[in-house]
Amino acid sequence: MFSYRHAFHAGNHADVLKHTVLIALLRHLTQKEAALTVLDTHAGAGLYRLDSEFADTSGEAAEGIQRLLASGSDEPLAPALQDYLDLIASFNSKNNWRVYPGSPFIIQRLLREHDLLKLYELHPTDAKTLDANVAQLHAGRQVVVLREDGFGCVNKFLPPPSRRALLLCDPSYEIKNDYPRVVAMVTEALKRFATGTYAVWYPIIPRPEAHDLPRKLKTLATKLGKPWLHATLTVKSSKLSAAAAQGEAKRPGLPASGMFVINPPHTLKGLLQPALPQLVKRLGQDRNAGFTLDSGG
Repeated sequence: MFSYRHAFHAGNHADVLKHTVLIALLRHLTQKEAALTVLDTHAGAGLYRLDSEFADTSGEAAEGIQRLLASGSDEPLAPALQDYLDLIASFNSKNNWRVYPGSPFIIQRLLREHDLLKLYELHPTDAKTLDANVAQLHAGRQVVVLREDGFGCVNKFLPPPSRRALLLCDPSYEIKNDYPRVVAMVTEALKRFATGTYAVWYPIIPRPEAHDLPRKLKTLATKLGKPWLHATLTVKSSKLSAAAAQGEAKRPGLPASGMFVINPPHTLKGLLQPALPQLVKRLGQDRNAGFTLDSGG
């Protein structure tokens, strides 16, 4: 269960989608003065080097944020994408994009002093690195790192005292059991705190569980009368090339991913409508590239 390391995938197209949505959520949720509690169920190491051996091995950032940066165009970026790039740039010196912040550091950068952030990470190496990275923030009690199973955060912290919360869930899904655990956790979260905002990232891969997950979340939200939003980004075909199938080349990697949000801000869909087509144009690798954006409730 400890084989997954996000350092191999930091800054890829899935991170671009996930973090664009995350930033948009936080911009809205921090407009109200009341304190916000944010729960990150699978925090990772917090900060990543795009010039590390991990990043060089996978090359995924080159097809994600680095491709977005390199794709110059006369067309200005959609506000949500510009906001995303500006925030990532704030972790780097000018014209030197070596650091990619994971969700914990993106979240912390956007919180106010009276907001709280709870970070869960079980991987022993990443948890140790996360501890060290968070210590550099000198954030005191605002940020807490817990070496526990993030799926248990609901029972521990919901509902929050301020009655305002955002939960981000993005497990690796290397274990099939992650899919039903996500649904079970969101179900329990809505029972405990019906007005929280719940954001679930998931990979779109040729596996029944991956396609069932958003359908189950939609059914759950609809049954409870909660608004929802579902955004997906596909950059290439999910089929193996002949060479890759024979082991002669690197496997193609993740072709697509999605974000499912329950109780999204009313502004989120309007921000994503111009952003997603631009991501397809700039990150798409073949004719299968595309996006979807649906909402209800």
